[in-house]
Amino acid sequence: MEYIIEKIGMSRTTTVPSLPVTLVKVLDAKVCEVDENKTAIVAYVSGKKMNKTITGQQKKYNLKPEFNRFITLTVSNEEAGEQDVTPLGSAAVVKSTFNSKGRGFTGAIKRHGFSGGPGAHGSRFHRRVGSIGNAEWPGRVQRGKKMPGHYGNTQNTVKNEVVSFDAETGVLVLKGAVPGANGSLGKIRIVK
Repeated sequence: MEYIIEKIGMSRTTTVPSLPVTLVKVLDAKVCEVDENKTAIVAYVSGKKMNKTITGQQKKYNLKPEFNRFITLTVSNEEAGEQDVTPLGSAAVVKSTFNSKGRGFTGAIKRHGFSGGPGAHGSRFHRRVGSIGNAEWPGRVQRGKKMPGHYGNTQNTVKNEVVSFDAETGVLVLKGAVPGANGSLGKIRIVK
């Protein structure tokens, strides 16, 4: 079973020993139509802009205007309606998928953890990459060379244990960290 979630932030438990946990909120979602293999079109609330395609889908499935995003998920529902969240009550392990925080264009030291050169005494090599290619053969920079560039904003999936789930508020407490900024939307899938 899969669910759309919003990352609230990190906290810790008051037990001894204390556990680092991430709080995520399971978003209200409407199942629009279900296939025979439990794959469904699900509508959820997002703050993004509307367009004619979304308006047509809302009219087709008789949805309220706030349900303005659609996704295909594996659900436990047999028919259209509210998405069933009861399997989360007995879940032990989930896989969380988020986009990591984007850090823009970064140098090789921050992006790949290079050490850099000495800070003083005229070395003229501080935070630079250094030699990147070969002189005669192959006479080009090899593919996959660790260089400066875009860092972050990639889709990452991590496995987390479920600490607790509150069905009334929809807050799911996961052991450990999940990627992404607070307030970002992601997806979880029950593993066991």
